[in-house]
Amino acid sequence: MTVVAVAPCLSSDHYKRAEASGDTIITENDCRILQSCQMDDGATREEVAMDVIDQRRSEREAVLLQANREELVERIGRTMRQDGSAQPLPGLHLYRHSIPLEQVYSLVEPSVCVVAQGSKEFLLGESRYRYDPFHYLLVTVDLPYVGQVLEASKERPFLSLRLDLAPTLVGEILVEGGHVSPQDTASVRAISVSPVDGHLLDAMVRVARLLDAPDEARVLLPLLTREIIYRLLRGEQGARLHHLAILRGYSPHIARAIERLRHDFDQPLRIEQLARELGMSVSGLQHHFKAVTALSPLQFQKRLRLLEARRLLLGENIDAASAAYRVGYQNASHFNREYKSFFGLPPMRDVQRLREGAQDPASR
Repeated sequence: MTVVAVAPCLSSDHYKRAEASGDTIITENDCRILQSCQMDDGATREEVAMDVIDQRRSEREAVLLQANREELVERIGRTMRQDGSAQPLPGLHLYRHSIPLEQVYSLVEPSVCVVAQGSKEFLLGESRYRYDPFHYLLVTVDLPYVGQVLEASKERPFLSLRLDLAPTLVGEILVEGGHVSPQDTASVRAISVSPVDGHLLDAMVRVARLLDAPDEARVLLPLLTREIIYRLLRGEQGARLHHLAILRGYSPHIARAIERLRHDFDQPLRIEQLARELGMSVSGLQHHFKAVTALSPLQFQKRLRLLEARRLLLGENIDAASAAYRVGYQNASHFNREYKSFFGLPPMRDVQRLREGAQDPASR
C-alpha cells in the first residue's frame, strides 16, 4: 500500500482529511505532496504516518544544524579577519588559522571548545583528541597540552571558539538542575571529545551573535553560559563535567595535588612528601593523578616548568641558563636536554624560530 505525505499548513490543523482509496492512503491538507512511501503489509496507517513525520523532523533538524554551522563560520570569520586569537568578550576566546600549524604548547583552563571550520588535535600524554565542526572538546581541569591545527587553508581557515567554565557556576547549575553527583570522584579523565548536538550548537551560535552586540553581551552572555553548562550536563559528558564542580575538581586529593604543582612548579617535587600530606599512598597518588591528567605528577610539573621557561625566553629576553634557574632547574644542561626533547629544538634556537615566524606573515 502507498502512503502519500503532504506538507502541513500553518494556518490550520496539521491534517484536515485522511482517506483510503484502494491500496493508497492520502493525507490531505491543501498543500503540495512531499513524498509517497510504500506501506508494508504489516504496518498500520498510524505507524506509516509517524514514520513520515519523524523523517520530516529529522530533515528539518539536519537543515537547521547546517544553517547554524554556516552562521558560526560567518560570525567568527567576520570578527577574526586575521590569523591569531582574541578574547572579545569575558570568558570567550576566538581562534583563526589559515594554514595547518606545527604543534603548539600551552596550558588550557576548564572550558568547552567548538570548531566552526577545520579541525584540530589535542595531545595529552599518549592520547589524542581530535575535534571538528561535528565534535566538541571538553576540558575540566587546568592541563598543559600540545595542540595542532590539522585542517586549514586561506579559502577555508580554521575557526573555533572556546568558552571558559567556572567550577562555581557549574556547581550552581548542578544543584539547580537536581543532578546526582557521581560516586567515583577520582579517576575520570579530565578531557574528552563528544558529538555536537543541535541544542549545544544553537546555544553557541547565539553566543557568537553577541559578538555584534557587546552591550547585550553583558546581560545575555552569563545566561547563555548557564544554558551551555546545562546542555553539557544533560549530554554524554555530564558525568565528566560533574567533577569540575566537586571541590573544585575531582577528588579533593587530586585537586590539591594539581593546585600545589601549579603554584610550586619551580620547587623540587618530593612525591613521598606530597602523598603523605594528601593522606594517600605514593602508588595511589600516581594512579589517580594520571587517570585524571594523563600525566604523572613529575611529567605534569616538567611541562609547567618548560612552558614557563619558554614564556620567559620569549617575553623577557633572558638566556637559557637564567630561564632554567627561574623555573626550578639546578642544571642548565639538564634543562637544555629536556627543553629540546619537548619542543624539538634547543632553547635559543627555538626562540629564534618563533620570533622569525612571528615576523614573517607567510609563516602564520
